[in-house]
Amino acid sequence: MWGGRFGAGPAEVMREINASIPVDKRLWRQDIAGSKAHARMLAAQGIMTAADVDAIIEGLDTIERDYEANGVPEHIELEDIHMQVESRLKDLIGEAAGRLHTARSRNDQVATDFRLWVRGACAEVDKSIAGLQSALVDRAAEHADSIMPGFTHLQVAQPVTLGHHLLAYFEMAKRDRSRFADCARRLNQSPLGSAALAGTSFPIDRNATARALDFDAPTANSMDGVSDRDFAVEFLGCAAQTAIHLSRLAEEIVLWASQPFGFIKLPDAWSTGSSIMPQKRNPDAAELIRGHAGRIIGAFTSLMVTMKGLPLTYSKDMQDDKAPLFEAFDLLDLCLAAMTGMIGSVAFDTERMRAVAATGFSTATDLADWLVRAHGIPFREAHHITGSAVKLCEARGAGLELLTPADLAEIDSRLNGAALPDLSVEGSVASRTSTGGTAPVRVREAIEVARRELAG
Repeated sequence: MWGGRFGAGPAEVMREINASIPVDKRLWRQDIAGSKAHARMLAAQGIMTAADVDAIIEGLDTIERDYEANGVPEHIELEDIHMQVESRLKDLIGEAAGRLHTARSRNDQVATDFRLWVRGACAEVDKSIAGLQSALVDRAAEHADSIMPGFTHLQVAQPVTLGHHLLAYFEMAKRDRSRFADCARRLNQSPLGSAALAGTSFPIDRNATARALDFDAPTANSMDGVSDRDFAVEFLGCAAQTAIHLSRLAEEIVLWASQPFGFIKLPDAWSTGSSIMPQKRNPDAAELIRGHAGRIIGAFTSLMVTMKGLPLTYSKDMQDDKAPLFEAFDLLDLCLAAMTGMIGSVAFDTERMRAVAATGFSTATDLADWLVRAHGIPFREAHHITGSAVKLCEARGAGLELLTPADLAEIDSRLNGAALPDLSVEGSVASRTSTGGTAPVRVREAIEVARRELAG
């Protein structure tokens, strides 16, 4: 490839460090699609003959079938997927293959291929997140009335419904999908025709190639088109945030599956055993999702650090843009599949959840709220009175719901038996009817909204 300028070939180590084919061979479909669009445009503009473009398209079709059936060979001396395809094309059709590179560079070629791949990855991730959302909604519908403890600081705070808890992750996933959609929309401009960095003197039609590859438009600046990877950084940012959400849910699964919690039982399909302790059922899938989040965040950081000091336009550092993104995509795809499987099959121990929800005086706020509603006293005063009730119950080793009307009157003359229904976990949950609240009636409404959103 460099024979006109260099008299000797590269050193063996240089050949290895310079080659990217083991990584970027993943772009072969995008590379062939971009080459077909470019060839057809060159013919339409009179830059290439119809005979040459027919030969090129036929040759690319042959390569496509070969790669689909047998995979992409890794000829290190050809460096990357672009030269791999071009070399094979030359073997197939001869001299006409060399005309394909007219009015383009590997710089705009890889930028186009990479955008196409990331756009497709956004669509795949969106589909996977939607699958997780469906699993969350289905389980939430099963447990719209099931009561569990809601936590702050990992301390029992207030009772909530399990359906409400699961729908919290539905909302996180909805925002994750919106971020990937934004990423796909922003990246959807074609760098093809930017050439090395300055554009080309050939009368090309960049709008035609953009349309052929389903881009919204060509990039407006040739230097920006070949040199920025903000779309890849943005994808990794979206992946990192999604991984954080998955990691939080995974952590809850790990906790809930432990004996002190006892909220869930993971099926055998999502558990492993111990090499020494035969009684163990380990939530390894959840732990690996939690661990993989660190690798995805690391990939995000890696590409940002690679790009942060690069002057315009292209530098070879940017060859390292694809490995972290491919790794993050693969890990995220695996994590989403595993989490969807776990959510769909986990067994919830709702009796245990309900029992824990009743501990820790979780309905204390309900007593304070009753005082405010019934007697119009300031909440801070009601908070103080309720604290006295909690203190009494602690001394007796009993819950608030076991207080008698006489007990309440002794604490404060304004308290009476009318407050008692609010002190059960069922009463507490049912009362939380504000928009977005945990009351079963609100949870069922949210499920219907979620299902409409998923239906499209």
